[in-house]
Amino acid sequence: MDLPIVVGVDGSEAGLRAADWAADEAALRGVPLRLVHASLWECYERAVFPAAPGRLERILRDVLVGAAAKRAQQRVPDMRIATQVVPEGPVPVLVHEAHGASALILGARDRGGAAEVLSGSVSLAVVGRADCPVIVVRGGNEDRDRAATYGRVVLGVGEEGAGADAVRFALEEAERRGAVLEAVRAWRRPGPATADHPLLVGEPAHVREQLAVQTLETALSEAPPCVRLHKRAVEGSARQVLLDASHDADLLVIGARRRPGHFGLHLGRVAHAALTRSACPVAVVPEQARHH
Repeated sequence: MDLPIVVGVDGSEAGLRAADWAADEAALRGVPLRLVHASLWECYERAVFPAAPGRLERILRDVLVGAAAKRAQQRVPDMRIATQVVPEGPVPVLVHEAHGASALILGARDRGGAAEVLSGSVSLAVVGRADCPVIVVRGGNEDRDRAATYGRVVLGVGEEGAGADAVRFALEEAERRGAVLEAVRAWRRPGPATADHPLLVGEPAHVREQLAVQTLETALSEAPPCVRLHKRAVEGSARQVLLDASHDADLLVIGARRRPGHFGLHLGRVAHAALTRSACPVAVVPEQARHH
């Protein structure tokens, strides 16, 4: 059975952009699209209007979710679309939906201030707990007709390389779009204290750059020849390097790991910066535990 692309819709412009992006993603994969709206208001209605418990749910389905579904159907006429309104908060609903999804799509509101923080907190909470890849649609995607515009998918490769799941996801996304996959690894020069040693002058920076190149080679060693691959070691902080790379990319892919003894994914400063400041959609791919 083809697992659907699931998108959370809330009636906002950001939610509609996410639904557009999700429709394109589902079309690329050839899987159904599922639109979900989580609302606590339906619970309140049951307490106030016990004689008509389903009234608000019908309104939400017809107006909010129905409008997004109609928009997606117009975008991809032969798309298989399902809708649901769930009387719960967005985080538990979306985390639950992630169990049966090939990917979960969320919108990000670039409004600044408290509204952006509140919206971002939902995305961060879902990303940190979802079992499937989560794509947060950021950037000026309202001006894009399709998911791919630049023909470029960026994969962030960290200290321990990129996890197998993130690499596979990035390769598949690039192949679906006929895009170049640009694997990026940031590296930093050593501090001033190291440069005081005459035997290390000029050497450490070169060594660190070479280590970054080797990390890229190892991470992408099994990339299929059908994907156009560009590996790039860039001097600078990982956060800034990836944010810069996001400006002319269709998608930024990063991996996240579960730490032993902790519930949820380990979202570090790089992932947080990408999810809140990237100029393009960001895919966070959970790395599944592997037993040797």
